[in-house]
Amino acid sequence: MTDAQPSLSPPIVIAHRGASGERPEHTIAAYELAIAQGADVIEPDLVPTKDDVLVARHENEISETTDVASHPEFAGRKATKTIDGQKMTGWFVEDFTLAELKTLRAKERLPLLRPGNTAYDRKYDIPTLAEIIALAKKHKVGIYPETKHPSYFASIGHATDAPLVAQLKAAGWDSPDAPVFIQSFEVANLKRLARTTKLRLIQLVAGEGGPADGAAPSYAAMMTPAGLREVASYAWGIGPDKAMLWDGKLPTGLVRNAHAAGLRVHPWTFRAENYFLPSRFRDGLNPRGHGDVAGEIAAALRLGIDGFFTDYPAIGVKARNEARGVK
Repeated sequence: MTDAQPSLSPPIVIAHRGASGERPEHTIAAYELAIAQGADVIEPDLVPTKDDVLVARHENEISETTDVASHPEFAGRKATKTIDGQKMTGWFVEDFTLAELKTLRAKERLPLLRPGNTAYDRKYDIPTLAEIIALAKKHKVGIYPETKHPSYFASIGHATDAPLVAQLKAAGWDSPDAPVFIQSFEVANLKRLARTTKLRLIQLVAGEGGPADGAAPSYAAMMTPAGLREVASYAWGIGPDKAMLWDGKLPTGLVRNAHAAGLRVHPWTFRAENYFLPSRFRDGLNPRGHGDVAGEIAAALRLGIDGFFTDYPAIGVKARNEARGVK
C-alpha cells in the first residue's frame, strides 16, 4: 500500500526551536546555526513576561531550560501552578520582568540525550520575539511562532494573541504571503486570530488527548475527514505529531485527507536520536545514538507532506533537497 502523492506546497524545513539538536533550544545561537544550515523557517515558542514582553521558551516553567535555580535572588519566586490541568512546581516566566529574565542564562533541556550541548550551557540569554524577528529579517527567513497556553495566559491577564499579531504587523508581516505561520494546540484562539489577521494559521494536533480549551472533543475527532474540513474553515494547515502519519509501516491517510480538505501538513518533530525514532530507523540500542532520521524524513516526504519540524536542520535540508532532486 502506498499513500505517495504530491505536496500542496514546496516542502519547507522548519528549525524546531532553532538547531536544537546542536545548541540549547530557543537561543539566538540555535537560530543562527539553523539559518546557516539552510532552514527556511525558525520556530519560537512564545510566552509572556510579567511586563508582557513575548519571549522564546518551550514552556513558561523555566527550571529545565535556564539556570534560574542557581540564582538566590529569585528563590522566593518558586511556585506551584496548574496549567492546562497539569500541576507543576518551578519558576515561571510570567513572574519575571524582561530585565530580570535577561539575567538568566539558557541551558540544555535534554542533557542525558544531548550531552554535547551542555558545553553551551549559560552562554546565551533568553531571546525576545523582537530579537528573533530582527534575526529572521536580516537573513530573510520565515518565523513560525507558537502561542503557548493561550487560554491560561488570558485567564491571568497576560493574553498573547493580540500582542503577537500587533508585533508581526509592526514588522510588516500581515498578509497571507508573509513569511509567518502562527501555530497553536488550542482551537478558540486560532479562530479568533482568523478574524484578526490574514497570516497563515496552523492547527497543531497530538496523537492523544485534545485541545486544552475544550473547543473540540479530541484531536482524533479533528483529524477525521469531517474534522479536517472544519479545521480548514479557520486554518491554513495542520501540524500533526509525526507518528500520526503511520500505522506501523503503513500510511494512515492523514496527509491525503488533509490535502483533500485544502490543508497543508507540517508534522513534528524529526530528531536524530534513537530515543525519538521509530524502531525501523534506529541504529543500535543507545538511546542517545543517532539513527536514520534522514530516512524517516524521506519516507514522510513521499507521503506528500508540505514541510516538517526538525531539531537537525542540516539533515532536514539535505533530505528535502535529495527528495526533490536538488543538489
